[in-house]
Amino acid sequence: MNDAATTSMARQVSRRWRDREAPDGDCIVFADGSLTVMDLLVMQVPDRPDDPRAESWHWNEVLRATEWSTDSWVEVDSALATHTYGGSRAWAGESAHHGSIGWVALTRDDDGSTLEWLAVSSWSNPFSRVTLDDTAVTAVSTAGRIWTFPREAPQKVEITNDPAYPGHRH
Repeated sequence: MNDAATTSMARQVSRRWRDREAPDGDCIVFADGSLTVMDLLVMQVPDRPDDPRAESWHWNEVLRATEWSTDSWVEVDSALATHTYGGSRAWAGESAHHGSIGWVALTRDDDGSTLEWLAVSSWSNPFSRVTLDDTAVTAVSTAGRIWTFPREAPQKVEITNDPAYPGHRH
């Protein structure tokens, strides 16, 4: 463990990741123990209210906490996809806690899959595909959305329509 992982919050995050648990809600937890609360905003084009392709999704950072607590944890054990690149591994999956919960994680590609960060979305639907490169983790949800997380700032995620999933509904 590096120096950032010596705080009690970092130890808790590391332990919960080993147990494949994450805070319940829309958030990103980081290896240093900090947590970013996120909020999903779905905007609709006024003249196309029933067309999911006319929606734009934005997962916005609400606040960042270095100390936090929760009594509600969800399992993130159902990995549907992984991808390795340059000593790192991206993970994507679903939580059995509720069908709409999806998660994406970036870890080191070591024996312990040491966590860098873990994003959990209550409304994304499961993430069924994931890729990783020098700059981003890209995950595709079963709701027909592509979530592109910058590796060093996953809270700046961009969400776009998956062109391979036309006419989707969420």
